[in-house]
Amino acid sequence: QVCKKIPLAALAPDSLAMAPMKAMKAKATMKAMKSAKLMSKGALATELADAAGLKKGELSKVLDALAEIGSREVKKNGKFTLPGLCMIKTRKKKATKGGKKMMFGKEVKVKPQPAKTVVKAFPVAALKQQI
Repeated sequence: QVCKKIPLAALAPDSLAMAPMKAMKAKATMKAMKSAKLMSKGALATELADAAGLKKGELSKVLDALAEIGSREVKKNGKFTLPGLCMIKTRKKKATKGGKKMMFGKEVKVKPQPAKTVVKAFPVAALKQQI
């Protein structure tokens, strides 16, 4: 029997041709997300000052106090909710054992990882429905 070498493009032309296009589209969406300006603390304070009719400096202090209260509550209770916006929770991850694992057909040494607490934010149901 004669074994011929067949190019990969002949086996799956659609999937190989589309891979670069998918990568380019993903890159374009990432650039669009990076180019979008995020609201800074000062801009948020100005926006709130206009809406509430208060001074920007006062609202900046309120934002500082809110951040301090939120971090204190998350440390103490493991949960903090900003009504109408999001809920911040902590979650404990177990420690992982070290050893050897098969990854992509190769045996790799994996270091043991200690247990850690992870902080996550979840949107409130009302915000999910709006978006």
